[in-house]
Parts: sequence; structure tokens; C-alpha cells
Amino acid sequence: MARPVITNKIGVIVDSFQVGVKEGLRKAKEAGADGVQIYAVQGEFDPANLPPAARREWKDYIASLGLEISALVGDLGGHGFQDPAQNRAKIDKSKRIMELAKELGTDIVTTHIGIVPPNRDSQIYETMHIACEELSRYAHEMNAYFAIETGPETAAHLKMFLDGLGSKGVSVNFDPANMVMVTGDDPVQGVHALKDYIVHTHAKDGVKLAEIDPRNVYGQYGYEAPALDHEKIAEMAETGQAFREVPLGTGSVDWNGYLQALNDIGYKGYLTIEREVGSNPEADIRLAVEFLKGFRA
Repeated sequence: MARPVITNKIGVIVDSFQVGVKEGLRKAKEAGADGVQIYAVQGEFDPANLPPAARREWKDYIASLGLEISALVGDLGGHGFQDPAQNRAKIDKSKRIMELAKELGTDIVTTHIGIVPPNRDSQIYETMHIACEELSRYAHEMNAYFAIETGPETAAHLKMFLDGLGSKGVSVNFDPANMVMVTGDDPVQGVHALKDYIVHTHAKDGVKLAEIDPRNVYGQYGYEAPALDHEKIAEMAETGQAFREVPLGTGSVDWNGYLQALNDIGYKGYLTIEREVGSNPEADIRLAVEFLKGFRA
């Protein structure tokens, strides 16, 4: 396949630098990124910790660096939206993160909602549907997107779930590496399946070494495995026996095919680099920026 030519902006998840938000923003600029994604779940970017003046200061500081915000991360961990006892608080916090995103100049918040169960008649499926229907409606009304990250289930199954929500406020943050590492789903086919929903992407790469039950990676309410924990997943991706996250361009993601598929569906949004493992994430991120810039004309 011929090398596709892209015009997409390149982003970096600030937290991947592991040096705090302010220093991470500077490093993202130095690495040549056009924009950044920032975790807004806890710490200095938790909406509860950001009064209006602080929000304006951060927005001005990011703009002063010549950066945009591609999205905020609003992933609240645990069982996503599978536990009805926790959903009210999680839905309300997700709304606050969406409001913060709009104030900072982005329409997108990315998240994990938990694995969509195969059985549409299950209680977990119903619980997730009710929560996501409310969040989709809220996002749609404010011209925003609450974007589910791909990986825990196949693209076809995720599309079926999204089609049932009644609006596109809940949409997709496409991560090709999660697909190749866990379900073994094909990102190229996945892009075409989810073409109506993709509003943001993560640029990440990986390899699958063995079969693994997605519930043992992402957890599931009522299942014996632990709930979703990013540190646990990062450990699995670095030293586990089932899959590994690797530097961009060195794994199983077919970048020519994947980027061509994004071109084919008319995706114009960000390719945002995520590096969750490795002893020198800054070096890996810089190489990833250069790798993606290699697809520009």
C-alpha cells in the first residue's frame, strides 16, 4: 500500500511525560506537538480544584505556548458505568469535566465506560445504556462529545451499543493499539465500522502475545478480576505475557492502512500520542511525533 498523506494535527497526552501538567505542556511543545490532552479526573485539573480564574489562567498559558487542547481525559476508572450504585456520582462528575472542557476550548472528553456485555438483555448492559443515554443527551445539548476509547470489545459490538443511544453525544476515541493488543480486532475495519462516531484518536502501538479475556484487563462488575486500574494495565503492557505496548511504528498496528482508513472516512481530528510505559517516555514521544510527521506531505 502507498504511504498515505495526512493533514491531521498531532497531539500528546501531557500526563505521559510523568512530570506534572505545566512541565508536561512545555515538553509537548518542545516535542513538536500541535495540541495536548490532559487528565481532568483528579489533581490540579479536577474540575473541583479549578475555580473560574484558574481555568482562565490555564487556558491563556496553553495558548501562550501555541498549543490547543485536543481533548480532556475524563476516565473515572473502576467499573466504568457498570455499577448502578456509583453511576449517579460518576455521571455528575463526567458532566463537570465536559463543562470544563468547553471552558478550556475543546468539545471532547475521552473515557472508558467498561466492557459492553455481549448480551443486550443483561443487567450490566441496561445499566450502562441508561448512564450513557443521559451523558449522550447532555453532551449533544452542549455540542460536545463524550468519547469512548476502543479496545475492550470489538468495533462492531461497540457500534451496536452506540446506535442504541439516540444521539451522538457519546462517540468514539479510537485507539488502534488497544484493539490489536486485547481483542485482536482489525483497526482498519474498525475505523470503517465506527466512521460515524470517531471524534478523537490515540496514536499508540502494541503487539498481542497470547489470548486474554478482556475482563482480565479492563475488569467487569461482578467478575472476579479487579476493576479498571491504569497502573495495572500499564504494568501488563510493559511486562505481561499477553500483550505489550511498544514505541509507535514498531508494533502490529498497520499505520499505512489505518491512516488511509481515517483519510477515507474524512477524519480531520487529532492523532494524540499516548505512551503509558517505557523508561524514557519523553524520547518515545519525540520519536512518535516524528513518525507521524513522516506521513505529512
